[in-house]
Amino acid sequence: MSSAWDKVIDRPAAQGHLVQIYDEGNERSLVRNVGRYLAEGLRAGDGLLVIAGAEHNEAFRRELDESGADTACAIREGWLKFFDAQETLAKFMVGGNPDWRRFEAAVGAAMRQVRKVDAGAGMRAYGEMVGILWKARQFSAAIRLEQFWNKLLSRSTFSLYCAYSIDVFGKEFQVSALDGVLCTHTHLVPAETNGNLEAAMNRAMEQVLGEKASALRVLIKANYRPSWALMPTGEAIALWLRNNLPNQSDEILGLARQHYHALQAQS
Repeated sequence: MSSAWDKVIDRPAAQGHLVQIYDEGNERSLVRNVGRYLAEGLRAGDGLLVIAGAEHNEAFRRELDESGADTACAIREGWLKFFDAQETLAKFMVGGNPDWRRFEAAVGAAMRQVRKVDAGAGMRAYGEMVGILWKARQFSAAIRLEQFWNKLLSRSTFSLYCAYSIDVFGKEFQVSALDGVLCTHTHLVPAETNGNLEAAMNRAMEQVLGEKASALRVLIKANYRPSWALMPTGEAIALWLRNNLPNQSDEILGLARQHYHALQAQS
């Protein structure tokens, strides 16, 4: 049974700006979600632009093949174009920051190379250049690049999918670090759409907090910020815990990690 998040990946809105947080040690969820996003785009007649590292580009191709898509044909016909993220990033970085005119020229040129399967269809893009900057701890440059993407999105009707290697159970996944990221996207896509992360978070909260867990879940729901990307409950709980229960968040999230991996093994 498909969830609301499955629909966000399958049929993103024009000008939708999705982001996924993934564990670098386990990239299967990223490959599966992006592969699905691309495959559904081909089925809808959309043109596809992928700007990623060499390993991810190859993984996405394999995932498309396994989904039943004729990837070779899509590449040959120009419906699907792959570009290297590091090479593309180098075209518009000036003094450690992205330059708008160079970005517009480089990404615009790449987009113009993409043909649509159907003339009236849209375009889907995937990019991980922001993830490269974030990993290099160039946080302000990454947010600036997201803002450039949004400027480009406002002028067109394509959708965009971004990715950051951040551990949702780790200390880096917190409001102070991610506010800029969450404010520049429309949706934070869950690594898994099966609800296992939410279930793991709830179980860990009950173990540590007991009866207080139910009341806190109400507070967490009420604490959502409209300026942020729409996000799944599991990720929202993790952010709230880091921001509001710093003395207990490590214990809760440590247990949640164990429960999550156990649930995933059973799925």
